[in-house]
Amino acid sequence: MSPSLDSPATEPSSLLQRTPEMPAVYEMRSLHTDAERDEAAALVQDRQRWLTMRGLPVSRADISALYRDPQTRPAGLFEDGLMLACIIPQRTPDLGWGDGPCLFLSCVRTLPGRSDDTIRLITLWSSDFAARLDLPLVRAEALARRPFDVDPIAPFLRRLTDMGWDVRGSGTGQHEEQAARLELTAEQRPGLGALIDCRVHEPQSAEDSRTVS
Repeated sequence: MSPSLDSPATEPSSLLQRTPEMPAVYEMRSLHTDAERDEAAALVQDRQRWLTMRGLPVSRADISALYRDPQTRPAGLFEDGLMLACIIPQRTPDLGWGDGPCLFLSCVRTLPGRSDDTIRLITLWSSDFAARLDLPLVRAEALARRPFDVDPIAPFLRRLTDMGWDVRGSGTGQHEEQAARLELTAEQRPGLGALIDCRVHEPQSAEDSRTVS
């Protein structure tokens, strides 16, 4: 999760005041078309440039190519048609760290200038999504190539812990790079659909086209 929620333990008061008739403000959905995949790849490239200009860690892996790969099953977070973030959700990949099943958020990238609010939304969504998949945890990684207290990513990690994430040390990440290891407890949020409409494929086999709504 590149440096790109209020405490995720409760939904924002504005959410609680919404009525079922009101459309959700945000949409998290699977990316099906080549155009959507290309949009995600462009967001990744914009994010990479933003990070590079600020001296922050940038992955050496070709993340844009992963989003264009038809074998992956990416998702995007949208607001009024604007893609705020893209993610490749995975069910319990072999990370080499963390015990037990999880929802793993791979290759998370956010739109520059909207990162904190977007990460809050992703935190709420992923915790609820994992719970509805009967997975107890959400895991993710953030590039961190120095001790956390002196790494440029340190302020971002502090914000994540404020949102409910636990930092589980560091080590070699999914793309063979040094990364902080992040973990979040799954929690069902019955009212979240009024804020985020979820249309994401279950992160299973490619032939499984079911969605969790």
